[in-house]
Amino acid sequence: MATVEKPRIAEIPDIDVDPVTVDIIEGALKSARYEMDAVLFRSAMSPVIREQHDEFPMLTDPQGRMVVGQFGAYINEMMDEWDQGIYPGDVILTSDPFKCSASISHTNDWLVLVPIFYGDELVGWASQFGHQMDCGGPLPGSLPTAAKTIFEEGLIIPPLKIVERGEVQQPVLDLILNNMRLPEMNRADLFAIVAGCRAGEKRVIELCERFGRDVYLATLQKLLDRTYEAMKVLIHAAIPEQPETFEDYIDDDGLGNGPFKMKLTIWREGDHAFFDWSGTDPQSLGPINFYLSEGMFKMFIGVYLIMVNDPQILFNDGFYPLLHVVMPEGSMLRPRFPAALGCRTHALARLFDVLGGALTKEAPELNTASGYGTSPYMLYSGWDDNGEFFYSMEILYGGIPGRPVGDGMDGHSWWPLFENIPTEYLESYYPLRIDGYTTVKDSGGPGFHRGGNGVEKRYVYLEPGEVSIHDDRWLTRPWAALGGWPGGRSSKLLVRADGTEEILPSKIDQVEVAPGDTLVYRTAGGGGWKDRLDRPVDAVERDVSYGLVSREFAKEGYGVVLDDEGKADVAATEKERARQLDERGPAQSFDFGPSLEEVLANCKEETGLEPPVPATPLRWSPLEAGDDALDRVRKGDDVPAPS
Repeated sequence: MATVEKPRIAEIPDIDVDPVTVDIIEGALKSARYEMDAVLFRSAMSPVIREQHDEFPMLTDPQGRMVVGQFGAYINEMMDEWDQGIYPGDVILTSDPFKCSASISHTNDWLVLVPIFYGDELVGWASQFGHQMDCGGPLPGSLPTAAKTIFEEGLIIPPLKIVERGEVQQPVLDLILNNMRLPEMNRADLFAIVAGCRAGEKRVIELCERFGRDVYLATLQKLLDRTYEAMKVLIHAAIPEQPETFEDYIDDDGLGNGPFKMKLTIWREGDHAFFDWSGTDPQSLGPINFYLSEGMFKMFIGVYLIMVNDPQILFNDGFYPLLHVVMPEGSMLRPRFPAALGCRTHALARLFDVLGGALTKEAPELNTASGYGTSPYMLYSGWDDNGEFFYSMEILYGGIPGRPVGDGMDGHSWWPLFENIPTEYLESYYPLRIDGYTTVKDSGGPGFHRGGNGVEKRYVYLEPGEVSIHDDRWLTRPWAALGGWPGGRSSKLLVRADGTEEILPSKIDQVEVAPGDTLVYRTAGGGGWKDRLDRPVDAVERDVSYGLVSREFAKEGYGVVLDDEGKADVAATEKERARQLDERGPAQSFDFGPSLEEVLANCKEETGLEPPVPATPLRWSPLEAGDDALDRVRKGDDVPAPS
């Protein structure tokens, strides 16, 4: 076997850099990161990237540590097994979550990696991934809700070069695109991602030329160190020294199994924080598993703590050494290959709910309730009158939780920087009509700060085809915090052209639709934050006037009695609030609504759907395994379950 030439990796010099230069380079790197986005949005063909912005970029140092961006480091682990050499002009592509440290979470995400050379030295990497509308497999969209393995979810691309030393590897590209339903769109999106990475590469080289290689590299270390120090402060403010545990559920796996528990225990030792997912349910047979590496979970923790507490902190990998993660193999968050992963966003969103719940116990005034808790998908495909294949995919939004800074947003994205696909775009390019895009009144949980309402979107299909749905929170409710009420649940109703109605599950494939059929797609609301009976009366009046809250729910949820003109009856409101307060007693720290047992028992009556079959939980935790296990966790070693 021929010897593979290793790139010369630049060493970061130990030199001082003045604060002004550090700030200038930081600003330039932030701008480069957003330029990568802009290049991709203007070059991509698919609405999921071009309009919805389902993509994430990053720029790293020579060791592969993210300095600016939107997802965490994976490069070192992937490069450990790389045997093809790295040269200027190379472009690496992968869509295999199991071979890139789970930096992407399903096969629809195509991850591009571009090495950045200055002279003959590797000074960093530009990387970006985007969600492909289709990547092959048995169903359009490559997101089958009934998948039991990743092999049913489209073409799995291992890390390979699609460009080597500036030359496109056409046979490799042809093989990949030959497995796609929309090859022109895949090609356009792929090279748009490459163009975004090239933009980042160009800006890094310009910074090396302007400030010198040594100053540039030393500044990267300063930026990582600064985030490290800032995260120490956040850890002390947010993480308790005594272990705190919180759990929540994914409703089902699309195959009738569930609910699936996600359980997290957190604690702090000095400046270091520990996160133990033991007690989370075993991996699902269906595709709701979320293959999560320790590095990616650290990234999510950082996103949450920074955005909740101090968004001015530069988000990068500098804080990683302060965080320690236990994630049992074979659980929903560390499934064994070849687990199905296509519907993993339910677990991803619930991860933030569980993390927020655990953090709320230590710093209740700094954290939120829970939101709509997933990425609601609507997929529609078929052949039109001209025999042309069409495929539309849209990610919907829901209620953002009530927050310390104010009400949760109505019908908003849970993911940073995502945007709505305009109705005009959908109706222009696909055979469907949007007959309504409105708020779901009363779906936001009452609170001193109200949870955001979910959305109702009414799709009228104009051609025969098939529809798939991905959603959650149809069984359990988005929980509330500190005296609020939970948010409303999601629902799906298919109204046929002849007026007959059919309740659809939240996860279902290949629903046949005919011209004139209407899908009424309702997403969940967000939980309320803090005591609902303390919400200012004028805020309730405003919500009713805006159509966000009904007059009846104003009284039931907030104790506010309105007259015929929509104004509060002060005396009646004081009396009603006193009555509800006396009946309720002290505010609860958390309100999940009815117990899980009650929810399952009443499922058919309340939702029109059969209840899922409960899953079996894991029962071992390193916290219960003695000091030796904890010492191994602190060192980053694996901890086997006791026999």
